[in-house]
Amino acid sequence: MRRKNMIFSIVIVFNLLYACKPNDKKNASIVGIWKSIGYGEILKIDSTTYKYFEITNISCLPSKQGNISEVKNSIVLKNDTLVVKRGYSFYYYTRTNEFPNLCQKNTNDTNDPLYNFEVFAETYKGHYAFFELNKINWDTLYKTAKAKINSKTTEVELYLIIQEMIESLNDNHGSIEPKDEVYEQAQKLNIENEDSKKLKNYCDFEVAGLVADYYLKENLTKNSWLINWGKMENNIGYIQIKSMFLYGDLSLNDSLVKKNGFVSTYMDAFNELSFEQQIEKEVAGIRNFMDTIMKDLKETKYIIIDVRFNGGGQDVVALEVLRHFNADRKQIASKKARHNNGFTKRTPIYLAPADNPYTKPIYLLTSQQSASATDMMALSSMELTQFKRIGSHTNGAISDALQKKLPNGWHFSLSNEIYTDNNDKYYENIGIPVDYELNYPEERQTFFRSVAEDLEKDKQSVLNAIRKLRNE
Repeated sequence: MRRKNMIFSIVIVFNLLYACKPNDKKNASIVGIWKSIGYGEILKIDSTTYKYFEITNISCLPSKQGNISEVKNSIVLKNDTLVVKRGYSFYYYTRTNEFPNLCQKNTNDTNDPLYNFEVFAETYKGHYAFFELNKINWDTLYKTAKAKINSKTTEVELYLIIQEMIESLNDNHGSIEPKDEVYEQAQKLNIENEDSKKLKNYCDFEVAGLVADYYLKENLTKNSWLINWGKMENNIGYIQIKSMFLYGDLSLNDSLVKKNGFVSTYMDAFNELSFEQQIEKEVAGIRNFMDTIMKDLKETKYIIIDVRFNGGGQDVVALEVLRHFNADRKQIASKKARHNNGFTKRTPIYLAPADNPYTKPIYLLTSQQSASATDMMALSSMELTQFKRIGSHTNGAISDALQKKLPNGWHFSLSNEIYTDNNDKYYENIGIPVDYELNYPEERQTFFRSVAEDLEKDKQSVLNAIRKLRNE
């Protein structure tokens, strides 16, 4: 089963980094109807259950739901504002007296192409954070696209219209995921570039595996295909992180894994969990790995962390990795989300300390393929003095991906948040800069080939950069 952009564009964030003070009345007082400030959500809570709805001016679609016990420990009531804590992020809801009429109607036009387009357009209009940055005239773009749609527009045509619209936005986390058969039909319309057949194409995990095998003199990896670690020559530690997701112990059915693949099976199980349970599982998984890794590498001279082939995942997985190198709680960034014609209030993001952090030098290897949660790792590393970054600037897809769905069941995402460093500088579309530039090719396959087809040159360029930064 295809999961286009699912690994790289998940909005949920993890890691217990900053906690609200408990409120003795929270369990009794949170019952009611709540509207989010930004993010386009209605949260309905009664004595035993909760239910989320995705809402626009023209639509209301049910989302997550479950038993209140799953979420009550993450909810605090402050002055009639409901604060929902997910990892390091806080989401604010104001009480509303009535359940929206839109959420009580049975919509009969769920497959109508124009209606689905309008829901998509309303969501982007209300939540996309970078119209100004990317110099986008949304009204013009909307009118041009809408003129192509009528009652006879096919699903494939609608998908291609929306896909073209997203591409014109330069939205790093923008995606549209239709039904598998629609996607497959659309793909058949694309004509493959004949020249591309002449060169070998690599996947990111494939290149990463070649690099780790070549770099490591002593491979200490245990039960993982997501992280490789060990020691290079001269007692240099090396950690390669291929993804910022898929670390939870979800007790997957082996037969389903064989039938549908690990990622698809994992996603199906993951989506059955509450947001809070998802956080707990992912953080626990990466923490177990990092605890083992730091024991194995605690006596090394310094450590290289390689995320050049990591397209992202979950921000707090990245921050849980960084936490093992942090001695004191510190602010590492801030963020705000698009809300109507403005933004939510800016909220700080903090990194918690480790009990016994590794405080010797760290060299973070990045490329323009280091995206999303990996962008966040690089951004946060700027506040850790023992970190130096080597390679090329990151991708610049720093905003979380706001996940939404259409009435017809399709899923889509968009960038709705602006992250800034502690000097109020943003890096969206720019990427996090490095301390030593290796001028990696921007194009994905060209970069992969440059590394995979000359591993010795790649290794020596990294070690040479470290020597210069260390003034050796």
